[in-house]
Amino acid sequence: MANVLVVDDAVFMRMTIRKMLEANGYTVAGEASNGVEAVQKYTELKPDAVMLDITMPEMNGVDALKRIKEFDANAKVIMCSAMGQQAMVAQAIQFGAKDFIVKPFEQSRVLAALERVLG
Repeated sequence: MANVLVVDDAVFMRMTIRKMLEANGYTVAGEASNGVEAVQKYTELKPDAVMLDITMPEMNGVDALKRIKEFDANAKVIMCSAMGQQAMVAQAIQFGAKDFIVKPFEQSRVLAALERVLG
């Protein structure tokens, strides 16, 4: 199964996503708590996919997405957002995000997004 990098500033959200992914056969390659860490971990780990939160300290998800795509134009990134962030989601899609999911996560939606981008 695929290796996934999980990026969210909330430890609880990272744990929730990790449990969801591992219970369904995915490997969590690593975790990051902000955009700066996300870019660093992506270049180190080269995961198959990234679940990337939009709103984070130090560097937001859209800026991290841009950096990741500069490093690897084929990066498969799924943006994660709370309701009401449509403008940032649209921007992320414009910069190359493959999909987005809205918090709170539904397991079926997370797994469908991963299957689609890894397809």
